[in-house]
Amino acid sequence: MPELFKRNQRRNELLSKGSQIDERAEIGEVTIEGNCQYLSIGQFSFLGKVKIALHENVEIGNRVCINDGVEILTGSHDVYDPEWKHTMGKIVIEDYAWIGTGAMILPGVKIGTGAVVGARAVVSKSVPAGAIVVGNPARATSKTRAQNLNYNPCEFLAANRAWLLG
Repeated sequence: MPELFKRNQRRNELLSKGSQIDERAEIGEVTIEGNCQYLSIGQFSFLGKVKIALHENVEIGNRVCINDGVEILTGSHDVYDPEWKHTMGKIVIEDYAWIGTGAMILPGVKIGTGAVVGARAVVSKSVPAGAIVVGNPARATSKTRAQNLNYNPCEFLAANRAWLLG
């Protein structure tokens, strides 16, 4: 129960700062830098211990799983600019995407429906629906994910199982 209360408190704090978060999303120890109004999270999505830099919009769809250690960065600097100007790009993570432990998502990236980003991958380019990417820089493997996905990543959380079964 204490973990459920903590997650609800985190969601309420983000909502009070302007984020749009479905009441059925599960919010772990998320660290936000920037404008919380740029964040939207769909139903039954789970975020673990995640860091998000909100210089631009981050849209997280439904039934998305974002594991611990993931960094989502909407801002960077232009290394080719002599003034090293700040650059920004919206990030979209579509339904059923799974972002593995320690992955980094860079500005302007779209993760397609059902795509998988492997642990520690660094994603600098958009990932097509169903693709599985790994490495630094992230590259597609020869395998793709099953179609017609139908699961709820939140139901696997121990606190939720205890609540539902208890």
